[in-house]
Amino acid sequence: MKATIQTQGRQFIVTEGDVLFVNRYKDTQAGDTVTLDKVLCVGEGAETKFGAPYVEGASVAATILENKRDKKVIIHKMKRRHGYRRTRGHRQELSVIKIESING
Repeated sequence: MKATIQTQGRQFIVTEGDVLFVNRYKDTQAGDTVTLDKVLCVGEGAETKFGAPYVEGASVAATILENKRDKKVIIHKMKRRHGYRRTRGHRQELSVIKIESING
């Protein structure tokens, strides 16, 4: 069974067993279970249910495999002939989740 879910402003098409990289869920540890109830579409073929905007009673259960940080992104700004140079770095905090079950 497939489902289209929305979490943290992004949409994903998932099936059971999929592994996703999403922005870190606050106050969670590896092994915690997260319930995603913003399901936009669930089912396959003729049995597909669409929500307006969400399917009522549908949910997706996911387990957090690990919380980690992404690769560092370097941002460099420069204006030539003005002596203006700025270098900043950013590492995004991520949660790696595995889809356990789709209910709907």
